[in-house]
Amino acid sequence: MVSEAAEVWDRPRVLRLAADTAARQAALRVPGTAWIGTGRSGAQVWGRCRGSGATPYDVVLDVDAARWLCGCPSRKVPCKHALALLLRWSDGLVDAHEPPEFVARRLGAPAVATPARPAGELADPAAAAARAAARTERVAGGLDELSTWIGDQVRTGLAGLERGGWSAVDTVAARMVDAQAPGVAGLLRRIPGELGREGWPERVLEQLAALHLLVQAHRRIDTLPADLAATVRGHVGYPVSRADVLAGPAVEDEWLAVGQLDTVESKLESRRVWLWGRHSRRWALWLTFVPPGGAPDTTVVLGDRFVGRLHFYPGAGQLRAVVGEPTAADPALAHRGEPWPPEDGLGTARRRFADLLAADPWAARLPVLLRAAPVPPDGDAGWRLRDADGICCPLLVGGAEPWPLVAQGRGRTVAVMAEWTAEGARPLAVLGAAGTGAAVLRAA
Repeated sequence: MVSEAAEVWDRPRVLRLAADTAARQAALRVPGTAWIGTGRSGAQVWGRCRGSGATPYDVVLDVDAARWLCGCPSRKVPCKHALALLLRWSDGLVDAHEPPEFVARRLGAPAVATPARPAGELADPAAAAARAAARTERVAGGLDELSTWIGDQVRTGLAGLERGGWSAVDTVAARMVDAQAPGVAGLLRRIPGELGREGWPERVLEQLAALHLLVQAHRRIDTLPADLAATVRGHVGYPVSRADVLAGPAVEDEWLAVGQLDTVESKLESRRVWLWGRHSRRWALWLTFVPPGGAPDTTVVLGDRFVGRLHFYPGAGQLRAVVGEPTAADPALAHRGEPWPPEDGLGTARRRFADLLAADPWAARLPVLLRAAPVPPDGDAGWRLRDADGICCPLLVGGAEPWPLVAQGRGRTVAVMAEWTAEGARPLAVLGAAGTGAAVLRAA
């Protein structure tokens, strides 16, 4: 007998179940032709998926009980086949049928799993401690070399960097990768982009000073407050596992995706999605990286709304978070609180960025909602934003023209979601007025 259909999840909710970006990308690549005999009944969804072996995998899902069963050898739960079937179910491509015999057999079998270790517990603590000590020693050696290199640039003059160009910096950055300090390598590789631009010596000197400060902080990391020490480790590039982040406290809220930007730095593609917690009144950053040959992550995209738990990375001033388990919407909270962040003037945004730098001296950007209007170039001045007090700041548009922002403003101030940086504001979206559909539109 076919049971009453369960509530169908949307695609973002399905994709948030993935263990990592690789699992999401693999699920999206499973072709529809791989499926045989899919069906659903109540909260149960099933199908057989052709894999690399001769025998198709039995995939059985119980949405209500959050059971994701598959005959494939993957240790990820849910595996790519379970996620792919959930996506087909979400898209309305799975019809209602009587459950076949293998569904009851799979769901009735006792779960077989290795005992899970509590989050943060290591299989071999002594070996893990030895590996951590060896990495710290290697990082320290690399940073000592970096300190010497920075001193040489200051002593001999920055003109040598301009003559050497990219290769002069990339050699040092590659050494930092060898020293297991990829975060430092990323900071170094931003320097060549400044060379040749007007006023570049001042900006390059600031970046070298920030690197020097990071070296000194790492040397004293054992004496720093816990939050600041975590920030230093993050910028150096020490890894933090997703499991450790998920083991930390969660912030449950209705999250709104109010800004999005795709970037390419040193051949590494990434996507930043800025989230605003409607009730917690806090910002969060969902940062994902694009695997070679892959597509950007679509778990959360500009304009999405979802109710769920976010777990924040450790560190002072840290906004990056991992999206945890989705939760059911609370009707009592549906219309409580303003949907958008509070609007800032440019002066307030500058003060907030100064506060962020006090907590995290290496922070590069701050999410802000500005009430401002775009001002076209005039003489030597490029595009700017001007608030109601007449204060202006540079508008960072990356060589493009911000016509979507101009069209939305039509000469008036609008709510511009932007990333505030030391150089100016980078517009990402225009937010509609609360209570008027609250649309989120791209600003550039």
